[in-house]
Amino acid sequence: MIYTFEEIMSEHEYSSANKMAGYLLHGGLDQEGKYISPRTKVRWDAINQWGQNLTKQGHPLLDCSVQILKYGNYPNFDQAKYLLGLGEGTFLWNSLTITGVIEARGRALAEITAPDFQKIIKEDISDTATAHMNKGLFVAHGYDEGGDPDSNQGAHDRMWFAARDLLFGKDAYPMPEVPENIGRPVKEEDKWPIPVEYAGIVDFLMNVLMIEVRAECFFQFSMNIAACEDLFKDRREDALLAAEMVRRIRQDEAVHVAYLNLIVSELRAFTFKTETGEILGSDFIDSHWNKMVKWHGEEIHHEFKDQRIEIVEDTLKNNNDIALEISRKFKIFKEMTGKTHGIKFKIKPPKKAKIIAKKGDKFKRLDFFGNAVSNL
Repeated sequence: MIYTFEEIMSEHEYSSANKMAGYLLHGGLDQEGKYISPRTKVRWDAINQWGQNLTKQGHPLLDCSVQILKYGNYPNFDQAKYLLGLGEGTFLWNSLTITGVIEARGRALAEITAPDFQKIIKEDISDTATAHMNKGLFVAHGYDEGGDPDSNQGAHDRMWFAARDLLFGKDAYPMPEVPENIGRPVKEEDKWPIPVEYAGIVDFLMNVLMIEVRAECFFQFSMNIAACEDLFKDRREDALLAAEMVRRIRQDEAVHVAYLNLIVSELRAFTFKTETGEILGSDFIDSHWNKMVKWHGEEIHHEFKDQRIEIVEDTLKNNNDIALEISRKFKIFKEMTGKTHGIKFKIKPPKKAKIIAKKGDKFKRLDFFGNAVSNL
């Protein structure tokens, strides 16, 4: 279960290229025309092997299904359908654009090198996912998100922009403001028994994992919106193509959730060597994980919801309706409740379907997910 960088990064032999909406994109198609995610010839098998090895030893994988989120997408499907029916598409355009920009930032993952965890872990970790962070897992993830710099194939950033333009047309709305961080910020009360450069990576991994879990809600939401026959009636073929574009992104992201979940689960099972003695990973990782789940699954929802309610109210005011009608529409919108949750993640893929981690300025590359290790 020990792999080389080249094996983790290896590609399938595709029967044809992945071309959609005029874009040459990563991955490819098999003989039956089914999409195959990039760099998964060995990566999925390796993750499944490491995962099976962990569970055979009696260590469970974390629950990383969308069910751990207290709230689903906002606005939900019915609310979004209502707004789009009024001709108000700014909220969806903004969401798709911001997602594309953030995906492009994910390219920085390919430039991160984790510290050697074997130095602070008692057990031999050579045949684990943890030992392969620097042997292709980070680079493959970064290339999936923001593209391989040595390739002309587009990645998730271009795919989100393409899906957006298929639904609305190019430059339909102005460029929105993109948040600097989308991860849980470091708090003063966050205490770690391991050195800061290791703690920073663990915190980072959990942040990225929860961002991926949140993204699953948006994948399902976006596909449902694009596939809805009552919406985008004058662009049905393009809308269905947009839904397929998002489905392929979703398929690609499954391997990211799998390896991130696996690494955090492995770290829980390891024995760490600290200045005060040995400590089981779960004894300190679990409390941080619970904080991470609460922040991503609950706290950030309230913050975003309040902001979006204000935006929706302002949007309806610009709908050229009299005040009474605006109030009525806003009341209808707020009364539409429900969750937009997708499927549970599984360690197996769907059948169809160089910077050292240390304190210093270089670690500010992690800021796009919310934290810089140097701030710990």
